[in-house]
Amino acid sequence: MASAHTSPAMPRTGLRERKKIRTRQAIRRAAYRLFAERGYDATPVDRIAEAADVSPSTVFRYFPTKEDIVLTDEYDEMLAAAVRARPAGEPPLASVHRAVLDVLGHILEHDPAELRQRTALVHEVPALRGRTAECLAESGRALCAVLAARTGRPADDLELRVLVAAVLGALQETMMHWIERGREGTDADLLALADRALRLLADGLRL
Repeated sequence: MASAHTSPAMPRTGLRERKKIRTRQAIRRAAYRLFAERGYDATPVDRIAEAADVSPSTVFRYFPTKEDIVLTDEYDEMLAAAVRARPAGEPPLASVHRAVLDVLGHILEHDPAELRQRTALVHEVPALRGRTAECLAESGRALCAVLAARTGRPADDLELRVLVAAVLGALQETMMHWIERGREGTDADLLALADRALRLLADGLRL
């Protein structure tokens, strides 16, 4: 595992956006509590709204579907900010590698239980697995835009798209591997696994 990480936070936002983030987080936390108690399929959106002390229409305004409650987050913005903060002359894959570990370390420090529950839900619920590719595509576009600005390449550059797809695919497989290990997989293990997966990419996928 790589050495000490910085502690990235959300990019600075205005009061209105911070309120929106807090509302999204309150809905998600209420949903996760209910999913743990009742199961994902047995938890309707109106029950989530009641637990979060908001209306069902508010839930749908922030999360158009129940799947979005699990799959929508602020991590793309955190990763983008972490990549922008890397040294200008650093190779793109190295910048993403460091940024991923920094952001993942921050998440594990502040929301480790939610990350584990979220990953388990994606692993176990077919509806969530079915939406994962769409969410990864959105994350990929966001990361390509950041790397395009750093490298001077167009955002739809093939090499950038392949690099980003490889990174996100490696991270997705890492998360599934971690959650499949169950109680054996600690938070520290996840950081080490992510570092190992990204080093494999940097080494040219040599086994």
